Amino acid sequence: MSTLHGSVCFEQARRVAVFGGTHNEMSGVTLVNLWVKNGAEIQRKGLEARPFITNPRAVEKCTRYVDTDLNRAFSPENLSAPGGDDLPYEVQRAQEINRLFGPKGSPEAYDVIFDLHNTTSNMGCTLILENSKDHFNLQMMNYIKKAVAPACCLVLLNEHPLLKYSTSRSVAKHPVGLEVGPQPQGVLRSIFESMRIILKHALDFIELFNEGVEFPACTVEVFRVLERVDYPRDTNGNIIAMVHPNLQDCDWEPLTPGDPMFQTFDGKTIYYQGPGTVYPTFINEAAYYEKQQAFVTTRREALVASTIRKSIN
Repeated sequence: MSTLHGSVCFEQARRVAVFGGTHNEMSGVTLVNLWVKNGAEIQRKGLEARPFITNPRAVEKCTRYVDTDLNRAFSPENLSAPGGDDLPYEVQRAQEINRLFGPKGSPEAYDVIFDLHNTTSNMGCTLILENSKDHFNLQMMNYIKKAVAPACCLVLLNEHPLLKYSTSRSVAKHPVGLEVGPQPQGVLRSIFESMRIILKHALDFIELFNEGVEFPACTVEVFRVLERVDYPRDTNGNIIAMVHPNLQDCDWEPLTPGDPMFQTFDGKTIYYQGPGTVYPTFINEAAYYEKQQAFVTTRREALVASTIRKSIN
């Protein structure tokens, strides 16, 4: 990446991976398996697009993971740990993925990785951005949002220093997460077509960029992760309340001080007492019970993406 006359220049994105099965979520698994058999749909001129099942053992068992969460396994400590069968399966798998698509943080790493996920939350289509200074991804997401309009595709920015985690997609120079919901675990719904359409537009963007199209500066609305909110618990750590009916399925809608947040099992309401309006998401996500998370709060922001163009070699 370099800067030229106010523009940000990037090398051509020649290698792209499409990950499915990081959590055995069926839209990504189904699409990647289709593209492994016939990848014509995701190929573009001047670009190698590689579909890949990231956690085949978990997919086979129809479970989120075997030993540990693969989407938290790409830390420097795990990637540099001495190899061997004593390591958790997902750590071994992370090391293998890092060899195939990385090494993470190196010039040899894949240019873009799309990691396809489903959520049980009512999030609709959500792109996940990990770096607010990644102008390539910001421009790509702006392109996608315009391409799918009037349908909605939101952007979740997760660069919180305490809540960000070591994702499988973080191996790439430009990591992109995609969440589509609601969809129960182990189930396939027709919303996987929305995922398919978004990925199509993302690959179209990369092809246009590689052909030399310049994308002018733009503003992208994002929802920045602020805080993880757990369920109310007793002194033994047992959950004593559920998400309030007024909040359930209301991802991305404003939650203001005094609004109902939880309902205890004896019918009492717990109200939100934060300092100002937030926008919750991942509300009552099934997979996050083990992570002690009822939802995350976010705030709306507008990020400015610089003009981007392909570097001239």
